[in-house]
Amino acid sequence: MTAAANRHVVITGASGGLGAAIARHYAASGVTLGLIARRRYELERFAEACAGPCATQVADVRDSASLRVAAADFTGRYGTPDIVIANAGVSIGTLTEAPEDEQSFRDVFDINVIGMMNTFQPFIAAMRERGSGVLVGIASVAGYRGLPGSGAYSASKAAAISYLESLRVELRGTGITVITICPGYIVTAMTSHNPYRMPFIMTADVAAGKIAALIERRKTYAVIPWQMAIVARLMHVLPRFIYDPLASRSGRKPRSLH
Repeated sequence: MTAAANRHVVITGASGGLGAAIARHYAASGVTLGLIARRRYELERFAEACAGPCATQVADVRDSASLRVAAADFTGRYGTPDIVIANAGVSIGTLTEAPEDEQSFRDVFDINVIGMMNTFQPFIAAMRERGSGVLVGIASVAGYRGLPGSGAYSASKAAAISYLESLRVELRGTGITVITICPGYIVTAMTSHNPYRMPFIMTADVAAGKIAALIERRKTYAVIPWQMAIVARLMHVLPRFIYDPLASRSGRKPRSLH
């Protein structure tokens, strides 16, 4: 796949962490970027430093109307994007027994699952009409099995994996490729307070390079890094009588939003 086929890229959650790293990677290739996030200052600062065309929109992926406005703005300026990356996501430690965590559960699902759908929806009809396009969803290996204290996050990423698979087969034959990326641990604000060991942790820039390479190859499903792919496969096949006692002794994410 040539660089010309990747000339217009839209990314959500682009004001920091993995999203900003993906944006930096594509900016270095001279593509036209559409960056969507909630933090205006960070978006504007990135756009000022970006050598190539860069459109920014302040929007919350939970708000479908704001995503449609952002999509219309980008499309009006540059046309239908070649790649749309639904990267926006949150990880919050939660406990089902705590009534005050109900809103945290809703926030995690609204951003990690509904927000992904809201990101893709405004672009699909135009991509279908054109007969080409790539939709990329950032899921997680946390979606493979339930983790203690991460009920909302694990469940949301499992839902994202299934949603992306449904979308992939739904759009088969249209020319639109749907790609599921399941990263392991990445050095970002979301992992900075994790009180447990994080094997095979990557910097955001390294992860961004791997993700871009997978998109370039149009690989429809991948876990990164490759070492975590092996761990994920083992987690997936472990019988419950082995997995449950092992997982119950693992560290738990703090119950706060990062």
